[in-house]
Amino acid sequence: VQLQASGGGLVQAGGSLRLSCAASGRTFSSDRVGWFRQGPGKEREFVASAWWFGGNTYYADSVKGRFTISADYNRNTVYLQMDSLKPEDTSVYYCALERGGGYWADPAQYHYWGQGTLVTVSS
Repeated sequence: VQLQASGGGLVQAGGSLRLSCAASGRTFSSDRVGWFRQGPGKEREFVASAWWFGGNTYYADSVKGRFTISADYNRNTVYLQMDSLKPEDTSVYYCALERGGGYWADPAQYHYWGQGTLVTVSS
């Protein structure tokens, strides 16, 4: 499975961006897809996750109510809608895919990773 993330850019605080992650290769409706981010000098942190087939979604407390993850299995694409962006959201954002039902917030559980897309939020 290969993942290609896109949609990052520069936005002012309070603005919005939508990230996309296209998956190629064999995926299964039981896969979990997630978004993580890594700021300068920081560890990679969980942002949001969802199942391909729908169902429960999970968010980090820092983005809850502002970010929305959605997955379109027919298009093999997962999205991250980011609203009310803050300067502290500035990071490289990575999409990832997990197969096996592990803990959704643990990056070590994810088997496949995209290359990352930079989001910069100016104050």
